[in-house]
Amino acid sequence: MVSVDKLISVGIIGLSIMGGLATFYIISDLSKQKRREHIEGMVSQLIYFTIYLWIGKIIINFSIFIKDPLAILAYPSSSHAFYFAILMSLFVSVIKSIYTHKEERNFIESLLFVLLVTSFVYEFIQLVWNNNSFAIGSLVVSCILLILFISSRGRITESTLMFVIATLWSIGMFVVAYIQPITTVFGYIMMPWFVGVFYVSSLSIIMIKKRRRESRGWN
Repeated sequence: MVSVDKLISVGIIGLSIMGGLATFYIISDLSKQKRREHIEGMVSQLIYFTIYLWIGKIIINFSIFIKDPLAILAYPSSSHAFYFAILMSLFVSVIKSIYTHKEERNFIESLLFVLLVTSFVYEFIQLVWNNNSFAIGSLVVSCILLILFISSRGRITESTLMFVIATLWSIGMFVVAYIQPITTVFGYIMMPWFVGVFYVSSLSIIMIKKRRRESRGWN
């Protein structure tokens, strides 16, 4: 049976995602059609991420899954399953960048904005409602990155903006890890080694996308 705390945690994440999508739809300068298309794309990405998260949970608890597949439902997703889902998402993004000829302009920028708003809303709820003091560090990082994103958008290229956000987020996570006993993102502990792996992976994706866009004459 799924615990009440687990349901509340999922509810907070869902509320945060809705807040991020709603904020994007309201303040985005894209056409209504493009906004709807981007939101549909983001929902698809979320579904894929959830699938990767479940696959990661099954791999980590494989012996239990073999004995009783339904028992896996009772096990919460661990940080390692979360890492797996993130890395799988990045890997699929690389594959699409290499082999997919069609690429939606501004989608990554829109997705990044929604992620920053979602993270800010989630950490704010954790701090105010759940009185989780460990959320302060991630909340400050999210707030700084969100302000930077909004103030820099349109002034620098998308690839440069992604590089700056990825770099500052990684630095922020390392700083928070040094100050606080634990560093969390959406309730999952961020280990320093994973932050490093995520940063290197992000830079690889940025470089690949930048080269493809330059070959097409995009900024």
